[in-house]
Amino acid sequence: MLTIDAVILDAIVAHARRDHPDEACGIVAGPAGSDRPDRHVPMENAARSMTFYEFDSKEQLRLWREMDDADEEPVVVYHSHTATEAYPSRTDVSFAGEPNAHYLLVSTRDPEVTEVRSFRIVDGVITEEPVQVVNAVVDPNAVQKYLFGQSPATVDYECQTGS
Repeated sequence: MLTIDAVILDAIVAHARRDHPDEACGIVAGPAGSDRPDRHVPMENAARSMTFYEFDSKEQLRLWREMDDADEEPVVVYHSHTATEAYPSRTDVSFAGEPNAHYLLVSTRDPEVTEVRSFRIVDGVITEEPVQVVNAVVDPNAVQKYLFGQSPATVDYECQTGS
């Protein structure tokens, strides 16, 4: 299960909406071995593509060195899909090089609904996992803001306050 702070999730979604119609990408770093996503790092999509994302190699090298120096690791690797569902493509699977990371996908295909899904991708095997949002301010009028899960029949609106 991916447990993520509402502020970080909102920042990821805002990044995806801002970069639309191109795919957005980035990571959320956290203390090594903690599985705790603490620090949102939006990155530039060097491909500048509506169907593909690629971290800028210099930016990625700088960030990975920074994380290494701070004893951090990429807890979440995220990107957006602009015209399709939030599900890893064959290319996404082939580039999934962080076996301990959560791969978060945001679909921006519908301007009214944000579809967010998280996966583990290890050795080419995709496993969907639940997303738990913590520290969320629950607004009864905003409950439709995110769709978690594969379809509206399996939407998970579970939010917790506190940590």
